[in-house]
Amino acid sequence: MPAPDLPNLPTEDSLLSRKFGRETINYFSGSPLNRVSFLRDDQKFLQAAFAHSQARFLLMNNLAPLVHASDTAQLAFATNADVTLLTGTDPFAKTEEEMIRDYDSEEERALIVFLGINEAGELPLDDSEAGEPFTYKEFKGAPYFAIDVTPRGKLADAATALIEAMKGKGYVFYDSSPRHMGLRARQAAMYGHARALIDWNNRTPFCAQCGQPTLSVHAGTKRVCPPTDRAGGVVRERKPCATRGVVSNHSFPRTDPTVIMAVISADGTKVLLGRQRRWPKYWFSTLAGFQEPGESIEEAVRREVWEESGVRVGRVILHSSQPWPFPASLMIGAIAQALPDGEEIYLGHDAELECAKWFPLEEVKEALLKGASNMGDAPPEGYVEGALRLPPQTAIANRLITAVVEGWWVPPKM
Repeated sequence: MPAPDLPNLPTEDSLLSRKFGRETINYFSGSPLNRVSFLRDDQKFLQAAFAHSQARFLLMNNLAPLVHASDTAQLAFATNADVTLLTGTDPFAKTEEEMIRDYDSEEERALIVFLGINEAGELPLDDSEAGEPFTYKEFKGAPYFAIDVTPRGKLADAATALIEAMKGKGYVFYDSSPRHMGLRARQAAMYGHARALIDWNNRTPFCAQCGQPTLSVHAGTKRVCPPTDRAGGVVRERKPCATRGVVSNHSFPRTDPTVIMAVISADGTKVLLGRQRRWPKYWFSTLAGFQEPGESIEEAVRREVWEESGVRVGRVILHSSQPWPFPASLMIGAIAQALPDGEEIYLGHDAELECAKWFPLEEVKEALLKGASNMGDAPPEGYVEGALRLPPQTAIANRLITAVVEGWWVPPKM
């Protein structure tokens, strides 16, 4: 599969770019949508956006996005007329306050997430007749939503019918494994946004405080523990919950900060890479790990490198970041330098790595050209069996390794 394009800023020239270099925008970032997050609780806005002829819906079946069968790098979008079979004609008929007041634990509703407005018009609409553009206050552009169409519960038949209708239009659901990242860059960012929120909603059906079922509100970006339940047609008080006694009675989507770092040797001639047992043969990558509470990014980098490889790191420089929706990580990319007396590798602290090695920059440079590919794909043409293999350019690990090879960490001459 050919490597997808990577996002970039429309304008690169600035005082900051001239001093620190061009910004690196990684795969799964760079969405063309304006999220207008302050409108997620505006019921009139959501009603109008959902019902508009320009509204487009990214359907997700078991977290796999809908794509064109003839071009699986291109997302396919359903229209309002397609999805009402599952969602009903007016899923935003009630305000959040009314939804909480009328909560019925026996009622099943389709999970709908508002993604944003496509003000720039970069994504083509699927039909030739788009009609009048959607406008709300000062905002203008096609509204985009994501809907979970995984067949389950009372909605299984409607979801299945919608899935079959989409297949009849020449669409399929794409294998969304992180090993198969072939979506075009900006569409991958939309998919990552949708995947993270739908996955979070499905993973968080119960209140963490009291264990009772929660309700998705705020256009799919919050969950609330309602005080009453109208199941069976009778209003009943639910068990007490501590969250109802505070100003913010909500559960919010999680984002897990994760450090990932390219470590250069003290003399700047080698880079430290590691491999896990389950990875393909000869496949290596940068080291990574979750940031812990009460820990700065730089401290997390030093700790993780030492725990996984035994190498002691001094200076740490932040490079770029990447949202990683598998399920909800924010990869914080850094470049670190080993201390002159701290380069010895020792794997006895943590059993995560099968192997860690220092690789000369020239060998790594060659691997970027001939050995970088998705984990599930064959190596690119020109690869020689036994040579180093690396992650593809859609992974921030590749971008960090590339930055090291290209001398990103070397200060400009004054």
